[in-house]
Amino acid sequence: MPRRLGQHFLVRESILERLAAAACGEHIPRVIEIGPGRGALTKHLLPRTGELHAIELDAELASYLRNKFRDEPKLHIHEGNVLDADLAQWGPAVIAGNLPYYITSPVVHKFLDLDRRFDTAVFLMQREVADRIVATPGTRDYGYLTVAAQMICEVDLICKVSPEAFRPPPKVHSAGVRFKRRAQIPANVGEVLSFVSQCFERKRKTLRNNLRAAYGTRIDQFPEAGLRAEQLSIDQFIGLHQRLAGASGIS
Repeated sequence: MPRRLGQHFLVRESILERLAAAACGEHIPRVIEIGPGRGALTKHLLPRTGELHAIELDAELASYLRNKFRDEPKLHIHEGNVLDADLAQWGPAVIAGNLPYYITSPVVHKFLDLDRRFDTAVFLMQREVADRIVATPGTRDYGYLTVAAQMICEVDLICKVSPEAFRPPPKVHSAGVRFKRRAQIPANVGEVLSFVSQCFERKRKTLRNNLRAAYGTRIDQFPEAGLRAEQLSIDQFIGLHQRLAGASGIS
């Protein structure tokens, strides 16, 4: 079967099993798999779940999967674009997948926007994006995606994956990341993240410069005004937003 849509298929069994175990543990009632491709990860997820919904954009691959797993009643193949799919339609689930690099950030944000019924996601992604998601304040990789992910989830780097683990090998390294939704997030998380986005608008500028248009000279009274966004922790972002906009509360 030819490679389609720029896909690189993970074939190393030890990595596939590690991803499946990180997503499901011993067993989970339902999993949604994004981009199953030829079913390599699917094969490892099936023994660990009672119901697996796999969303595949490529019609030829979807047909291949239906034939390959035709005797597996717990697997449901859905042909379509995951970015257009209603992931909540099947009920609470763990989300997993080897993500196409070009939609990694949109898929991560789609998961973050889901409710508490969707507690866990495990994604294989480009190492560069994984480094941004697990970054710490004051580092080069720390940015809006870092804060958005870590404000809503605890994030863990599960594994690093070399190009040789794929067929065909990509030109970049990859990594597996697990997202575990936090018990407590700001009640007004959407407002806070909009504020964080403003803070990172021009990453090399200070918060004073980035927030002046929205808050005028009010920003000058706070000690964070002379810092860059990459220097603030998540708690500092939340606190500064509370002081500037009067936001408060934890859900």
